[in-house]
Amino acid sequence: MEVKALARYIRISPQKVQKLIGAVKGKKVESALNELKFMPLKAAGIVEKVIRSAVANANQNPDIDVDSLVIRNIVANQGPVLKRFAARARGRGTRILKKTTHITVILADGSVK
Repeated sequence: MEVKALARYIRISPQKVQKLIGAVKGKKVESALNELKFMPLKAAGIVEKVIRSAVANANQNPDIDVDSLVIRNIVANQGPVLKRFAARARGRGTRILKKTTHITVILADGSVK
């Protein structure tokens, strides 16, 4: 059985989140959370929070054993971009793009492949 958690409109570039997604995809939830705890990236804390949310969602279902959950898939898609302007020399302005991310975590039982 699969469980899902979503975090939308997170103010971090999807490229930064995708760097560490490969490190935890396919691992047991407990070991993935342990790895994320010691990563020095801002995205690690965000992904850890989404994984914990998915585990809490799984805990609501009595048929699922929370201790045997495996991270089946994590996806970081680009959300809307906030467009801002900054002043530059000679009366010009340049555009600053503040990207957002939608993070989806899917957990599954360890017995299912």
